Amino acid sequence: MEHAVIIRVLVADDQAMVRKGFRLLLDDEPDMEVVGEAGDGEQAVRQVRALTPDVALMDIRMPGVNGLEATRRLAGLPTRIIVLTTFDLDEYVYEALRAGAAGFLTKEAPAELLIEAVRVVAAGDGMLTPGVTRRVIEAFAKASVPRRSPALETLTARELEVLRLMARGLSNPEIARQLFISDTTAKTHVSRILTKLNLRDRIQAVIFAYESGLVTPA
Repeated sequence: MEHAVIIRVLVADDQAMVRKGFRLLLDDEPDMEVVGEAGDGEQAVRQVRALTPDVALMDIRMPGVNGLEATRRLAGLPTRIIVLTTFDLDEYVYEALRAGAAGFLTKEAPAELLIEAVRVVAAGDGMLTPGVTRRVIEAFAKASVPRRSPALETLTARELEVLRLMARGLSNPEIARQLFISDTTAKTHVSRILTKLNLRDRIQAVIFAYESGLVTPA
């Protein structure tokens, strides 16, 4: 008899009620378990290193070491980080993504979106919330000068098309419909792009697309 794979989650937020709410929500899912909590970034770093959860929900605004610095300190570890934020902290979200976060959500996001994000990120992908991610990436792409990357030359014309659509926030099924290809083919293209560019997930691919000048803010 096979046992279900349990996604182990750590919740880092300086508000105890917020942590309790996340714990109740996630522990109610049959494939999730909250294995630890942290009230600040320093504690979050210690907990992640000690418990090695699959996913950490990381609030940006915490006393002492904030979520951004904690994310930087945890770069390279297997734990995948989802940043929790509000719209007035967009600049910190962008830096968190560059520091290695696998995605982000606003605290006002519906419960089902948070649950989906944990599953998606635990599976090794990045969580690109339609509209929100685009808004953040484009806002900061405007502030920097794109530098054409030689790595773009390794991609085929179709892979460049796919990367452009990824940068616009489209999911694999949406890319498939846009290009009149199957979902499996779209997924294969995405996988090859990540491999060729040595990128971890869609989040990094989106940042690369903007910073390399392949896509410009609309």
